[in-house]
Amino acid sequence: MTITLAEVITQPQSGRARAVVLDFHEYAQSVILQGREVPWQQPTAYSNFFGQAQGLLKPDVALLDLGTLYANALATNDGLRASLSTRSRTGFALKTLLANETTASMALELATIVSKTSSAPLVLQIPSPMLWLALTHELSGAGTVADLTIDDAENAAMHVAGWLRKLSMLPVSMLLLDERWTGEGFLPLVDNSAYTPVSNVTLNYRWELARRTHDGVNILGSSMTGALVPPEYWLSDGASASSGDFLFAEIPAHAVPETVLSQLAKLV
Repeated sequence: MTITLAEVITQPQSGRARAVVLDFHEYAQSVILQGREVPWQQPTAYSNFFGQAQGLLKPDVALLDLGTLYANALATNDGLRASLSTRSRTGFALKTLLANETTASMALELATIVSKTSSAPLVLQIPSPMLWLALTHELSGAGTVADLTIDDAENAAMHVAGWLRKLSMLPVSMLLLDERWTGEGFLPLVDNSAYTPVSNVTLNYRWELARRTHDGVNILGSSMTGALVPPEYWLSDGASASSGDFLFAEIPAHAVPETVLSQLAKLV
């Protein structure tokens, strides 16, 4: 039975007063793998790596970043990357990426193993439709973010919704849309209605849907918010955390493990 996000927040399994969601990917790669490549294409090895990080940091959910899995696939698969550029039409690159059955199967297998081996509720993170559109649009050479419009975001949401149906059997507590653009220029501002194809899917599967920005996490259709724990919190014993219904943090790769564990212990 899937644990709902409301249950995670009101009754954190860790025993903390507030649930803590951790994006530990870069930190765990630095500390556990000592900078070696993350075994994205080896589900069992990845599950072992993920489990070590979960056991060390004890977050209240298992946050699996499938967006980074796809970024790795594009970086290591010349054929997949080249396939995005066979048409210059806006949205073609994203549609082609999400239609790739090999990568989709890899994502499903990885998420399935993590869900079965982790005792924490599963949260999937992917780029928001607009962010994923922008990333693939630029990578394919089709243009820049200045080309993109709200209508393009709505079309991208339909492609993402279709892809999500391949993950329908997973026990997902929340789908987190990462909207943090770090490239040049500015993405068009997208309201929730543009992502209706995605929210229809998550509603049907009874997954919570949230948007992650540089400032925190907002859950659609809920007053609950995830307060961002600033990166500097993990770098000094004197730093304090934010207030919110639950806490969301990305631990810097260069953080000192002893300081991280000390600061984590303060989040009670």
